[in-house]
Amino acid sequence: MQTQEAAQLSKMIHENVEHFKTLCGGIDEETASRAPSGRWSPKQIVSHLCGPEGTGFYPTMSVIVREDTPRLDIDAENPFFSENRAHMSFAELLAEFEKEYGRIEEFVGGLSEEQLGRKAHIPLLSATPMGEYPTLADWIQAICDHHLGMHIDHMREILQALGVAAESEGERTVH
Repeated sequence: MQTQEAAQLSKMIHENVEHFKTLCGGIDEETASRAPSGRWSPKQIVSHLCGPEGTGFYPTMSVIVREDTPRLDIDAENPFFSENRAHMSFAELLAEFEKEYGRIEEFVGGLSEEQLGRKAHIPLLSATPMGEYPTLADWIQAICDHHLGMHIDHMREILQALGVAAESEGERTVH
């Protein structure tokens, strides 16, 4: 039986993914590869949200269930924009993004209260209110709401800087 917290996290993931896809809906290939000076392109933003090529962010969550307080060294601000991803179309990158977060959403939906309460050691978070020993639920919230939400705003800024109007997606619901 799905727990209430797992259901809420799954719903949050789904809504944020849909919101991001709507925002990206009207971006053509030329625009997707352009970047304002010193900033990421839309393709780089999507690549970053997909996480490391070949693994994504899902393993950072599943390891917390399998191991006692695993240490996660996060490579923040890395766009993970490999040569392979550079050659992908924007639609292909968005499909990779959707697949990664779909995999996370499915995983999260089956978690128990005990699993959601398991902890990881994430030194990168030591100066945050969450601290360097977040629960799995906190880590899911950080990646799939705060991080994704930040990059929803980031994508809007980039599109505005490129002179492209973003799709009318309404306001993102903060969970």
